[in-house]
Amino acid sequence: MFLMDLLIRRCQKGVPRELGAVAKAEKIEPAALAREIASGRIVVPHNPARKHKACAIGEGCTVKINVNIGTSGSRCDPALEMKKATAALDNGADALMDLSTGGDLVAIRKKILKLDTTVGTVPVYEAVRRAGNAGDVTADLLFKVIREHCNQGVDFLTLHCGVNLQALDALKADPRLMGVVSRGGSFHCAMMMQREEENPLFAEYDYLLEILAEYDVTISLGDGMRPGCLQDAGKLAKSVEYNTLGLLARRAQEAGVQRMIEGPGHMPLDQVGYNVKMIKEITDHAPLYLLGPLVTDIAPGYDHVVGAIGGAAACLNGADFLCMVSPSEHLALPDVADIIEGTRVAKIAAHIGDTVRRPEGWRMDREVKMAEARHELDWNGQFRHALYGEHARKIHERDGATETCSMCGDLCAVKMVNELFGTQGKKKGSKKNVKNKS
Repeated sequence: MFLMDLLIRRCQKGVPRELGAVAKAEKIEPAALAREIASGRIVVPHNPARKHKACAIGEGCTVKINVNIGTSGSRCDPALEMKKATAALDNGADALMDLSTGGDLVAIRKKILKLDTTVGTVPVYEAVRRAGNAGDVTADLLFKVIREHCNQGVDFLTLHCGVNLQALDALKADPRLMGVVSRGGSFHCAMMMQREEENPLFAEYDYLLEILAEYDVTISLGDGMRPGCLQDAGKLAKSVEYNTLGLLARRAQEAGVQRMIEGPGHMPLDQVGYNVKMIKEITDHAPLYLLGPLVTDIAPGYDHVVGAIGGAAACLNGADFLCMVSPSEHLALPDVADIIEGTRVAKIAAHIGDTVRRPEGWRMDREVKMAEARHELDWNGQFRHALYGEHARKIHERDGATETCSMCGDLCAVKMVNELFGTQGKKKGSKKNVKNKS
């Protein structure tokens, strides 16, 4: 290992040059960014083997979004996955995860790694494909695949190190309706039960950290015991895994390996804040990466909206990284339209998170300018400041060019009040004009 080359070690000694662009994007002083990386509260997943646009994830940063793509055994079309990857990036994704399980996995990953973005993978998926089934995955094979992913240039790896025998005992002692819904979590449960051995990622965690340190790859400690439905939200296995991840997060930080935590799955809306804060406390405020959380189970086809509601609540309480949920979640492999819609909804949730966690909050320049444009009935201004302006333009113009929206027409409240108070053409801060007119 060359620990002095690790980003954490370099940040402990000064401000690495490559942080300049990231600090500028986050509007954070480079020295402050370096301190937060050194403390483990911010990560910048960036494998030195590959050049690409980096992003910072954690406290004080904008909320980032990840989009999952990848083939399956039922539908393997690598060209389609590349279209989905491009669509995700075009619509605001900050990172991609290749979850491919069908086709030439190395070749598919190689194409995705050519994109100018942060890329993550789940190595156990490929290990299972090579072995034939989860029970036949050996520690040697799993670590071999992990090293190959690192060597190929992957920036962060989801590794289910907290799915250990203790978590499995908790699952047996307090059974859940949905059991284990994490694919990686289920693989590790099968490995442990069929081989009657501890999860090698837990048993040989120090060796795992050595591999990650060799390539300066970020570990994303997977939530293999996340609840798969609201009815399982209070079951024991989840909390046992939380505690394990807290200990593992500390060991990674001490080894100079950047880490983030995944969680917390399906749960009632009123439990989201508590769980996010608990994970943050247990893991010493490591960056938190989550799918959803899904706050109702009865909206298939609209789970992207459900996830956005849970995601916004999670960001309010400290979540840093949202994984896009698509409209096809729980139903099918996403198509390009699903990726676009899911990415946009996740981006909106992330922005809502920024309005409560950034220093300027909801007074940020873009929000102010949008309010001013609406006051002025400046449609081009509204489309310019909207997250997805062309989409908004198409909706506005479908009834033809109008001064107001076609819902209100000549009864537009904004237009009427502007005429009453003489505020048309007067920007925010025109209380004086209102007072003089009255």
